[in-house]
Amino acid sequence: MAELVFFSGTMDCGKSTLALQIGHNRSARGLQGVIFTRDDRAGEGKLSSRLGLVTDAVEAAPGMDLYGYLVEQMTHGGKVDYVIVDEAQFLAPEQIDQLARIVDDLALDVFAFGITTDFRTKLFPGSQRLLELADRIEALQVEAMCWCGARATHNARTVGGEMVVEGEQVVVGDVAMPAEEVGYEVLCRRHHRKRMTSATARAAALSPDVLPVTTD
Repeated sequence: MAELVFFSGTMDCGKSTLALQIGHNRSARGLQGVIFTRDDRAGEGKLSSRLGLVTDAVEAAPGMDLYGYLVEQMTHGGKVDYVIVDEAQFLAPEQIDQLARIVDDLALDVFAFGITTDFRTKLFPGSQRLLELADRIEALQVEAMCWCGARATHNARTVGGEMVVEGEQVVVGDVAMPAEEVGYEVLCRRHHRKRMTSATARAAALSPDVLPVTTD
């Protein structure tokens, strides 16, 4: 029986790598799939992994009918055996409803990958709808790590290395962005709550106020 499966985790935990692996395993057995993505770091119409793997994908633009797209492809003779959706948190709730309809009406497995909460620890609307509708929810087992070595559970947005908690929910960036630009970092809950990034932790360690004082 077809399923809608939501693979969730923080940034930098291997979601896109797993999406690519699932696609590879199925294509190696003669199956053909459609890959949707939104706002990938590699650009429009791409699914990329931080390991350097990239494949073409269909950009799931705002307002796009994902169910209608697949029906049109299949009506014109296209073979579709499964669907992969990366960056699913960026989809609108009605697009998540379309993914559920793909499973129920077209009997296709849909594998959706995304983070659940934004840099303010608030649920993305797309992820919330996936949590409500998915047949199965899988937490990725590859754990991202906070700069302190603890398990990372929260996504932080940074500007100039400092954490920010205000702004638009969606601003495309990556964990590998230069410190002076808008970027992202995964943190444990303790350091997210304290707004302490790796950059601010290094600055504090180098501050003269915390260096040992020696006297002759």
